[in-house]
Amino acid sequence: MDIILLERVENLGELGEEVQVKNGFARNFLLPRGKALIANDQNRARFVAEREAIEKRNADARAEAQKTGDSLEGTDLVLLRQSSDTGNLYGSVSTRDISEGLAEKGFKITRGQIKLDQPIKTIGVYEMGIRLHAEVLVNITVNVARSMEEAERQAAGENIIETLQAEQQGIESEQASERAEAAAELEEETRETEEE
Repeated sequence: MDIILLERVENLGELGEEVQVKNGFARNFLLPRGKALIANDQNRARFVAEREAIEKRNADARAEAQKTGDSLEGTDLVLLRQSSDTGNLYGSVSTRDISEGLAEKGFKITRGQIKLDQPIKTIGVYEMGIRLHAEVLVNITVNVARSMEEAERQAAGENIIETLQAEQQGIESEQASERAEAAAELEEETRETEEE
């Protein structure tokens, strides 16, 4: 289906361009959200007549998004979650969790604006983009930790998962040496008993 774009659409085109898209994409996304018009003579004439108003509305939306983006850029969001000793979360962190966390900080961000390829399943620090407008992308940092202390350590650059694994290996090696000592003592006692 041929359409006329009413705003810049990522990976598709700029305002005013006529592009061809799949029918479902146009019917289910672009047309209902007011991002495009079906390319026919009547809509072409309408677009030409209303072009200045459409460009002004787009510029206003971009300016508003840029204003929000300036205050949102570089925001550090800490999300506390339970996890195993290896750092795997019991559950995951999704766009909903990030959106709710940003709402608590006073930012109204929808789940669709958050660029998260797949849910976060381990503790750590993650960089991600927030698309506020077709032309405004800001980056935030999401710090997923088990406690505020861990979040502060991660923010300082410490890899908590490696630390947890090192601690676990230390405990396991300590337990192994204790078992070896106990086995050696038992063997010594058994030998002494047999000699008597």
